[in-house]
Amino acid sequence: MTAEHNRTEEAQAMERIVNATRQVQTAFTALQGHFPPKGDGRPSQMALQTFDAALQELEEAQAAFDTMLNDLFDGNR
Repeated sequence: MTAEHNRTEEAQAMERIVNATRQVQTAFTALQGHFPPKGDGRPSQMALQTFDAALQELEEAQAAFDTMLNDLFDGNR
């Protein structure tokens, strides 16, 4: 792989983390709406699943970036 390709891959991995973080923030804000003072304390199944999926994507994005970063530190990139 070329250095340019590696930089592009690294930038995409970081962008994935940023996007996943935004998804978690959006899902968390929606989930908060189900609790007082606005809600009744019973979040919908959809809100819970959306939040869970956003957290899962963030974990996967971070793991992929960590793998890439470890390869970089080990001299494999």
